[in-house]
Amino acid sequence: MEEKVSYQRPPKSPTLAGILSFLFPPTGALYNAQFMKFFVYLIIFAGLITIQTTGEGQPFMALILAGFYFYQIFDAIQTAKAINRKAATGEELEEWKVDEFPQAVKSGSVFWGLVLMALGVVFLLGNFEIIDYDHIWKFWPLAVIVIGVKLIADYTKTKNGSEIQA
Repeated sequence: MEEKVSYQRPPKSPTLAGILSFLFPPTGALYNAQFMKFFVYLIIFAGLITIQTTGEGQPFMALILAGFYFYQIFDAIQTAKAINRKAATGEELEEWKVDEFPQAVKSGSVFWGLVLMALGVVFLLGNFEIIDYDHIWKFWPLAVIVIGVKLIADYTKTKNGSEIQA
């Protein structure tokens, strides 16, 4: 009979993960093979560095940058320790389960997504000085009217739907 040979992932060094994160943020997540976390941390770190160059919001933004810097070091160390625990015990930790996908939450409509996308477009065009914010703010009551119409339409749809089912 052939024995099934199982290979365990080699343990990670929490010290090395911390040193990598300290020297080159956020490479600790990359060392721990958490690629999505690496990209998210990289974007956050680059954004916080970019904010520092504008000089606005100081010293608060500098404190946020420092806090994030130390957080990503701490997170890399704790993640390496969790990987080592998983390798030693062989059990699947809750945060490492990737085979299971959560059930999608039914939202009912795409209205709020469209509202957020429209706001994002308006603010982006305002940042590039394509549109003037002064003119946009004159139309803010229109957003309240649209939201009110949507709420009434949802109520009417729900009420009609419950009468049909009854």
